[in-house]
Parts: sequence; C-alpha cells; structure tokens
Amino acid sequence: MSAIPKVAAVTGGSAGIGRAICEDLLAQGYEVVSLALRPCDIDHPKLHSIEVDLMDRAATARAVRDLVQRFDVTTVVHNAGVIRPALIADVKLGDLDALVGLHLACAIQLVQAALPAMRARRFGRVVLLSSRAALGAASRTVYSATKAALLGMARTWALELAGDGITVNVVAPGPIRTAMFYELIPPGSEKERRLEASVPVKRLGEVADVARAVRFFADPANSYVTGQVLYVCGGTSVGSLTL
Repeated sequence: MSAIPKVAAVTGGSAGIGRAICEDLLAQGYEVVSLALRPCDIDHPKLHSIEVDLMDRAATARAVRDLVQRFDVTTVVHNAGVIRPALIADVKLGDLDALVGLHLACAIQLVQAALPAMRARRFGRVVLLSSRAALGAASRTVYSATKAALLGMARTWALELAGDGITVNVVAPGPIRTAMFYELIPPGSEKERRLEASVPVKRLGEVADVARAVRFFADPANSYVTGQVLYVCGGTSVGSLTL
C-alpha cells in the first residue's frame, strides 16, 4: 500500500487558532494549505496559501476546486469563523445567513471537494472547529446556533464516512487568547480578569492548546475515534462561564 500523503487544508489559517494549527501540522511533517482572506505568514517550504473570502459561496467553490486540483488533500480542518455578537432583540438575520455560509456551507463545500480523493485512498481526517458557546452564551445567538450545528454535521458525517476510513471529529474551544477574543474583551480589563477567574483551571486558553487537540484528531494512528467533540475550554463546558 502506498504511503498516505499528509496534506492538510486549514481554513482561516492566516491568524489566531488557524495559524497555530498550520504551524503545528507543519511541525508534524504535513504539507499545509491555508484558505483565508490573507496569506499565512509562516515561512515554510510546505506551507501554501489560497486567498479567498469564505463567506462568498462562489469564490469558495472556485478555491476548493483549485485546492483539490493542486493538492491531494487527506486532512480537512475547518477553523474559519466570526462571532457577530448581539442580544436576541438586536439579532440581524443577515448575520445568521453570513454565519451559516461561513461555518456550515463552507465546511460542506470543502469536505465534498476532498471526499473523492479520501474515498479513493480509504483514508481521511475531518476536524471541525466549534466552540464552547455551542452550549449557550449570552449575545451569541447566531454564533452559538451555527457552531452547535457543526456538532450534528460531524456526527452525521462520522456515521456516513466511517466505512471509507474517514474520521470526523470536533474541537470546541473555550475562551482563547486571540485577536478576535480581544476585539470583544479589552486586554488587561476587569472583564478579562473576571472571565479568567470564572474558568475552572483559572487561566485563559492559548492557541497552542487548541492546535494540540486538532493534531490528535488529525493523526492517522487515531482511526478508532470518530463523531466526538473535545472541549478545549479549561472546564467551562462543565462549569459556569461569566462573560
């Protein structure tokens, strides 16, 4: 049997958690393709970037066609996401449409494009990035709804694809120090201190915490784990979280 190529497509790989995932997979010997608005700035011979607005369904379709024509993708990591916070009285349906497109439709497009090659090799790894907010969080109606939907999609795909040697799992981060996090919670603020104190392990997460979880699900050796959700959240999925 020929060796399985370790080629990973990572959405939102230019910053934050996505960039950390790219860096970690590169360190594991993967060839990595980032699909994001901007090129990933990691200087590595096995790192490639496809610039695309993943909220644009037509542009995403073109990008994923280009991806699978150029690379034999065996691992898909759908990390790209935005929050669009609002209390229910202020929720805009346009934000719901946008996040359905980015969090859900994009995942479907990417997996559908990679599926023929995965099935031909009888091997594949799909890792979807959800959120601890899938369990509920104030002002997160559209974000929580679409991130929760990823759990149902992953479980469904896990059942459909298990016979093809393809595993599908979810990593659900809690509060992680990223630029997107600090757009909502000012660094060094009382709000940040209160949030950190409410995390059972008494610290906020780092992007490397999430990247290690993704690495576990992506590992070719972990073929007996599928349809699972791993909360990388410092215990906030079983305790309280005060934003």
